[in-house]
Amino acid sequence: MKPYELITILGPTASGKTSLAVALAEALNTEIISGDSRQVYRRMDIGTGKDLSEYGQVPYHLIDICDAGEKYNVFEYQHDFAKVFSEIKAKGKLPILCGGTGMYIESVLKGYKLLAVPENRELREQLSGFTLDELTVKLSMYKELHNKTDLDSVKRAIRAIEIEEYYRMQQPDITEFLPINSLIVGVDIDREVRRDRITKRLKDRLDEGMVEEVRSIIESGVSPDDLIYYGLEYKYLTLYIIGQLTFDEMFAQLEMAIHQFAKRQMTWFRGMERRGFTIHWIDAMLPMEEKVQIISKLAN
Repeated sequence: MKPYELITILGPTASGKTSLAVALAEALNTEIISGDSRQVYRRMDIGTGKDLSEYGQVPYHLIDICDAGEKYNVFEYQHDFAKVFSEIKAKGKLPILCGGTGMYIESVLKGYKLLAVPENRELREQLSGFTLDELTVKLSMYKELHNKTDLDSVKRAIRAIEIEEYYRMQQPDITEFLPINSLIVGVDIDREVRRDRITKRLKDRLDEGMVEEVRSIIESGVSPDDLIYYGLEYKYLTLYIIGQLTFDEMFAQLEMAIHQFAKRQMTWFRGMERRGFTIHWIDAMLPMEEKVQIISKLAN
């Protein structure tokens, strides 16, 4: 079997995957590529949990590469990833891909051929009256690959259906990128520990100024609808800021949404295993040094 070209560290939110990736990168003298669909946006810092200080001297990539309000997608991510991956490999280093967006991670590991999908205004109009649950059911009827992990708003669900409809009418070319032989490590965290961490982290981020961050983005000219599109923190905090939710309602609904999001992340990762990926699960509660040693041995 050919040697690994990449180490991938994945796991649900609040599992500690970033700190593990940083410790491993320090041990291997290498660089980290983010696999997070929302950390690409500038100024969306507290809500996406960038924690850039955590990286120390470790170089990181695909964070803060486009402006808040833009609609970055997996098609663009594939191309950006390929460029950074090649640059790190050219230095003779073993890159580390770290993140929780399963669709992004799987797309680069398998080298899917994706198309730049244009807007379908007619389809959007047809779907405009459907609820999120109804759109999710519609989306589940497609057999093609689609992003289930970020379907926490009607706009995202409509966009996912738009993509699948476009693919249904197209014949994609041959695979654009070669599959990557990656060691895949999953951070396995107990459900109750994960829930406690999510709640604590949400409270901490609110104390750190997450409401002010979202308010400043809106005041800079990004529309509330565009922020709501990103889901999770940016959806519920925006609804609070524009007066559609009280603070207590925002906190309760956001906390529940993050728990559901983490569950969907794990569903995606288990699906990857069914699709042929081997994920080596490591107990999140092990000492950091031990986790790094385990991964280093697996990589050799």
